[in-house]
Amino acid sequence: MGQSDAITVIQQGLITILTVAAPILVVGLAVGLVVSIIQAATQINEQSLGFILKIVAIFLIIILCGPWMLTQLMDFTKIIYEYMGAA
Repeated sequence: MGQSDAITVIQQGLITILTVAAPILVVGLAVGLVVSIIQAATQINEQSLGFILKIVAIFLIIILCGPWMLTQLMDFTKIIYEYMGAA
């Protein structure tokens, strides 16, 4: 494995990480923002409300997107094994 192969693998790894983590991060951010706006508008200062809703939303997105995330990670693993076999 040369330097260009290593750079390609690292680049694909970073893209895979960002792609797989994006749905979870976006949902967590959106739920947190909505809960914060509602709490500010109603003057409810309960910290556990936002935390619980984020956990539920992230759990649901993992259930919904889990198979797709697993497929992405398996594809990346196959690419890594192909590079290891070529070396």
